[in-house]
Amino acid sequence: MLKKLLMTLGFLAGLNSIASASQLPDFTQIVEKEGRAVVNISTTSMVSEENTGMNEDALEIFRRFGFPTPPQQGRGPARQHQERSLGSGFIIDGSGYILTNAHVVAKADEITVKLMDKRSFKAKVVGSDARTDVALLKIESAGLPKVTLGDSNKLRQGEWVVAIGQPFGLDNTVTAGIVSAKGRNLPDENFVPFIQTDVAINPGSSGGPLFNMAGEVVGINSQIYSRSGGYMGLSFSIPIDVAMKVVDDLKKTGKVTRGRLGVSIQDLNEELAKGFGLQKPDGVLFTLIEKDGPADKAGLKAGDILTKFNGQVVESASELPRLVSAIKPGTKVVVQIWRDKAAREVSVVVGELDQADKVSAQREYRGKDKVDESLNFGLEVQELNPAQLKRLSLSFGLLVRNSTGASAAAGIQSGDVIVGIAGQELTSFAQLKKTLQALKPNDTIPLRIIRNGAPGFVVLKAPAK
Repeated sequence: MLKKLLMTLGFLAGLNSIASASQLPDFTQIVEKEGRAVVNISTTSMVSEENTGMNEDALEIFRRFGFPTPPQQGRGPARQHQERSLGSGFIIDGSGYILTNAHVVAKADEITVKLMDKRSFKAKVVGSDARTDVALLKIESAGLPKVTLGDSNKLRQGEWVVAIGQPFGLDNTVTAGIVSAKGRNLPDENFVPFIQTDVAINPGSSGGPLFNMAGEVVGINSQIYSRSGGYMGLSFSIPIDVAMKVVDDLKKTGKVTRGRLGVSIQDLNEELAKGFGLQKPDGVLFTLIEKDGPADKAGLKAGDILTKFNGQVVESASELPRLVSAIKPGTKVVVQIWRDKAAREVSVVVGELDQADKVSAQREYRGKDKVDESLNFGLEVQELNPAQLKRLSLSFGLLVRNSTGASAAAGIQSGDVIVGIAGQELTSFAQLKKTLQALKPNDTIPLRIIRNGAPGFVVLKAPAK
């Protein structure tokens, strides 16, 4: 009798186990169907380092024991070495358009896209938006598998989601979890209402897709919270709706245009709200008005509390930058403010946001540009990135990556930074290109350069025909 009872209980336990298993999510169809459109993105970039004339082991001895490193005199030309990095992306159009993160390709000189069928293509950057960390790439092919795009606004907290990417270069890795939160605001990230998940994301997963259970892409995996550099249970994805708005602009103009008010803001708390005569701490407090900015021209003042922008209620400081940036520059909007314990409406003509912030500047794409070599100058240059500009206290400069022919004859070396033409400051690559193209055979032009931190001039001579 006992034996029969145990067998019956065992049979029922088995049925419960099967029933429980059938209720668990099955990601196999999503992976099989949509995974074909996920790609591996590898980049290479040349990095210039100051050449001290001593090897690194010798320099480390000086640093470790507290001795000053050798002086600048006698240091040779900057050394260059190649850096490689990996990321993920996904095909959104069968003709070869690929979405990824801006930071994946920010420093790339060359981008290689590898498909799941092991074919490889060189990719070009159609456009990159550092503020949302979205980049659009293009490879030359047709009939490619593409993902199905979903609606990130329909995501619900607690819903299952799946990520496919290349963590640590491990192709076609699948991880799953749930939506932990929506509309998450991150420090210094004012333009993206992030999707927070507990999906495992690691280095190399950046730029990969986040799928819902219908197999639709709802986000681009972008950031993690970590104290170790690896996954710690908090991952953040850019909503696909935000990304596709960026894509539309990048396809049309190659850049994203955003509105601005020219204000500094902070959240209200109960004490501040009471002090300004408000019953609830809803709204955004202006702490500073930029002189001659859009808000200043509209008559807004520090101490005003904005409660509505263009008809939409604003409850926190994190909401306003996204609302303003979505408005086309030059558009007149009505804002509702609270001033002198009374509500009033003010019309503002939205300006254009152009200045970079500290976080997004690190994600700006600085593509490899070559000076036109039709005059045989043999000069290859690249714009300095924000960190390099800051280190040299420059607003613009062109790093010499290679120098041959007339450039080498003029004494220009790899690692030099071109900062001026004769007595003029250099402000763009186009300025240098135009100047060189205007030279006739045997014409000369002085170029101001910085070499190993020291300024100087070289004279570039156009070759004779």
